[in-house]
Amino acid sequence: MELEALFNAVIVKPQDTEETTYGSIIVPDLGKEVNEIGEIVSVGPGQSTITGELIPTTLQVGDIVVLPTQGFTKIPYDGEDYYVGPENQVLAKINKRSDFNEALSETLKNISEEEINNLKDISNE
Repeated sequence: MELEALFNAVIVKPQDTEETTYGSIIVPDLGKEVNEIGEIVSVGPGQSTITGELIPTTLQVGDIVVLPTQGFTKIPYDGEDYYVGPENQVLAKINKRSDFNEALSETLKNISEEEINNLKDISNE
C-alpha cells in the first residue's frame, strides 16, 4: 500500500455495513450517526515526547477497530475510502474469538515433533 501513516496516526479501511431490508425494500440509515468499523491498514511509528522519547503505537495492522462519528478524516484513494486519524481517538478494538481447534492447530504448527514426543513421555510418567 502506498498510503503510510505518520507519527501516531492510523489508516483504517472501513468494512461494508449491512443495510436494513424489509422484503425487497432497502431502508437506508440516513438520519443516524453510525460509528465506522474498519480494519487498520497502516500504523505510524508513534508519538515523540517533549524529551524526544518515542511512545510506540499499540494498535497493529489487521486490527479491527471502532471509529468515532467525528474526528477522523475521510480520504478517497485508488477508488476506495479510508479514514485517517490519531490512534488515541480510536474508540475500541474488536478482538476476534478463535475456535479452540483452530488455536490448537496453530499452536501445534509452532511446536517441533521432538517437543511433542517429549510432552507425551512426560504425560506417561
